Amino acid sequence: MTTTTLRPPARPSGRPPRDAHKADRIWKATPLTWVGLVLGVILSLFPFYWMIVIASRTNDAANSWPPPFLPGGKLGENIQRVLENGDANIVKGLMNSFLVSGTITIATVFFGSLAGFAFAKLRFRGKNAMLLIILASMMVPIQLGVLPLYILMAKLEWLNTMPSVTVPFLIGGFGIFMMRQYAEQAVPNELIEAARVDGCSTWRVYWHVVVPALRPAAAVLGLLTFMEQWNQFFWPFVVLADPANPTVQISLRSLNTAYFADNSQIFAGTLVATLPLFVVFVLFGRQIIGGIMEGAVKS
Repeated sequence: MTTTTLRPPARPSGRPPRDAHKADRIWKATPLTWVGLVLGVILSLFPFYWMIVIASRTNDAANSWPPPFLPGGKLGENIQRVLENGDANIVKGLMNSFLVSGTITIATVFFGSLAGFAFAKLRFRGKNAMLLIILASMMVPIQLGVLPLYILMAKLEWLNTMPSVTVPFLIGGFGIFMMRQYAEQAVPNELIEAARVDGCSTWRVYWHVVVPALRPAAAVLGLLTFMEQWNQFFWPFVVLADPANPTVQISLRSLNTAYFADNSQIFAGTLVATLPLFVVFVLFGRQIIGGIMEGAVKS
């Protein structure tokens, strides 16, 4: 007895499947897409270009109408005036901001990854309650805690010092939650169990297994933390009353205390304060973008 197997008719070799045409239409950029992207790039870059234009001209040209749209030849002179401005003390502000932002970034990445690993992979009593408390702390704005935190800094005699703007921000709820979510997906339980079988302690599991897996998320968290602390103004303005020991944002504010604002000097100082962020993004941009993309794929 013979059996007959029915097969679907063969697809013509010269005609691609319908799904391939749909995928091509989805991924192929249309002219409208290019127009939107170009407009987005122009709107994103125009504030930086305008900052360079005003920073490279005299104050009269900056206040003229219609405004100039091409850079002038006073950029070096305006930057020199900013660096020599004793009221702003921007060189000291840059050094202090590097110290504060770098310290907080390293501490946030380290403690955030350590706590995130614990919440994601370790078992201990009260884990869920502690995680809820951390999430609740993210909902409280810093303005509500300014008064008790200021009193604490005064009792510790830290006012007008760098520890007052560094220590309260060494760890945050956002860093812990971000690293916890990433560790939940990026670190397999089997890998941790294999390390335990090999005799690794909890610290060795964290350092040799978890840290390499969390490196993309750590790069993203580090950049976000550095940018946030570099642009921090409110709390340094509260605790740093001494103009001789400012951060860069306090220095920029000092450029705008006169009755008649020197816009060319203000924009030149803003350009000087923005360059470190640009350098950080250029140096670590590829790893940061890769970390964002890898996190999106894992989620």
